[in-house]
Amino acid sequence: MSDPTEANGTAAADTTEAAATAAGGATGRHVRVVLVDDHRMFRTGVQAEIGRTDETGVEVVGEAPDVDQAVAVITEARPEVVLLDVHLPGGGGVEVLRRCAALMADTERPVRFLALSVSDAAEDVIGVIRGGARGYVTKTITGSDLIDSIFRVQEGDAVFSPRLAGFVLDAFASTDAPPVDEDLDRLTQREREVLRLIARGYAYKEIAKQLFISVKTVESHVSAVLRKLQLSNRHELTRWATARRLV
Repeated sequence: MSDPTEANGTAAADTTEAAATAAGGATGRHVRVVLVDDHRMFRTGVQAEIGRTDETGVEVVGEAPDVDQAVAVITEARPEVVLLDVHLPGGGGVEVLRRCAALMADTERPVRFLALSVSDAAEDVIGVIRGGARGYVTKTITGSDLIDSIFRVQEGDAVFSPRLAGFVLDAFASTDAPPVDEDLDRLTQREREVLRLIARGYAYKEIAKQLFISVKTVESHVSAVLRKLQLSNRHELTRWATARRLV
């Protein structure tokens, strides 16, 4: 005859284990995440991909489309990891990092940042890493790899898409400050993104899809870039970008 006390204990243990699995996904891991990106459709897609907490262990506890809202949500939610777009209204990802410096420095409950961006430009990667981000991955990353990257950053690791790690190593191996490019500094972050994609041969429709903006907005950005750089057409623009190794 079985011991009722033992049976009750076993049932309680099973209940506790089931609750832990539900809270931490199939692996028992759990991480609270805030999504910061100015494209609502992209945020929705990422949440659908990684936010199935029972399966992934990732709990999305907030999201924001710009710098001010990002700082407010991060401060209130205190996630373990923030997925941060580099180019945001209000000052960009670097400004979010600057304003969240105290949260990153908290030794008991640090908030760690993982940049998730369409841009793979060296200056963008180096900028957010200097700002305190623990890693940088591009939006071509798979859902499973993104989940793994989030947990690695939560644990304190540095994570980069393969070709981006070289930018960081080169930048921190040199004590010299990068040269200032006054022409490039005239462009906004979004104009730089459009510039690089134009220089890589993307059509306007492809750029619009890649950046989640309209074709008309792409045309406006291209016109602004040509005007600011005093160039006449996309062929001159491509040569200009190639000469500066922006492609």
